[in-house]
Amino acid sequence: MLDAIHHVAMICSDYDRSKQFYSQILGFPIIREVWRAERQSWKCDLQLGSVQIELFSFPNPPPRPSGPEACGLRHLAFRVKALEPMITHLENYGILVEPVRVDEHTNQRFTFFADPDGLPLELYEDKYEHL
Repeated sequence: MLDAIHHVAMICSDYDRSKQFYSQILGFPIIREVWRAERQSWKCDLQLGSVQIELFSFPNPPPRPSGPEACGLRHLAFRVKALEPMITHLENYGILVEPVRVDEHTNQRFTFFADPDGLPLELYEDKYEHL
């Protein structure tokens, strides 16, 4: 039986830039960072609540298919108590944040922004969840 999501893994085109984005801008604490010489690859484990985000570097990774409607992972959503403080925080770093929308089924507010590789990320305001 599945219990929960343990981690989400991402391959970065610019490892240092992505590590700075996720650890310093989004504020995910670094659990560990290792150089895997046999693969010429860095791996950085970041903590987000009970879930880990794994960042990988690989020599010359192929680009991700563009657009959130490409086959595969559509986007990664982060739950927040309030959108505005996080939107302001991202915009202070020059990160473009889309206009806030409202989910017609849940009446919850959300918005999208992108990581350094263009991966669509969502902020989902969940006022009903026990945060």
